[in-house]
Amino acid sequence: MEELNLPRFQFKVKETERGREIWDEFRKKYVVLTPEEWVRQHFLKFLNDYLKYPKSLLKTEFEIKYNKLKKRPDIVAYDRQGQPLLVVECKAPAVKISNDTFQQAAIYNQTLKARYIVITNGMDHFCSEQNLETGTFQLIEKIPVYNS
Repeated sequence: MEELNLPRFQFKVKETERGREIWDEFRKKYVVLTPEEWVRQHFLKFLNDYLKYPKSLLKTEFEIKYNKLKKRPDIVAYDRQGQPLLVVECKAPAVKISNDTFQQAAIYNQTLKARYIVITNGMDHFCSEQNLETGTFQLIEKIPVYNS
């Protein structure tokens, strides 16, 4: 897998009949190692190790409902009260971040109502924060450090 614009991390990777798999310490199981999964695993470790999001408050690849449709956000970070704080949409490094990517995350956030939305392809990272008065989102320079 290619090097990302994120810190380097050590991962357990193995070959199986399904192909290469990577140990997901957050889901506590091996998952197929796709380019998107490579980004997701790096970003989870980045949130936990560098931005101090507690492992117990990071959830990945779970089902939510949006207009009776089943959706699966890549990563959701929660605050200490159990409310969604940050939604992360991960794409493969070769996928260019576009308005459609932001729209996808915004759809997830219609249900989750997190304060922050992050979009990453492992190379480029964008974070937007919701204006609590207007409900609109605005790009911000940095992904916030977890504030307990």
